[in-house]
Amino acid sequence: MLIWWAESEFLMSGTKAGGLKAAQTNRAKYGKEFYSQIGRKGGQNGHTGGFAANPALARIAGAKGGRISRRGPAKKNNA
Repeated sequence: MLIWWAESEFLMSGTKAGGLKAAQTNRAKYGKEFYSQIGRKGGQNGHTGGFAANPALARIAGAKGGRISRRGPAKKNNA
């Protein structure tokens, strides 16, 4: 009886051996600089912006969110 998932040659992508084989395939397809090129693209794409660039804006947005309560008005406890 053949059990396909128990074969020693079968490499899954979630294992270390499967990842090494995938890396080898990527380098063969796209060149040895494949991982450095995608890393460079990610580094060039990352720009710190939004609330990190303007803490005052973050304070204003947080205040707006705090005023919009989803819990409804406070109820007095009659205990």
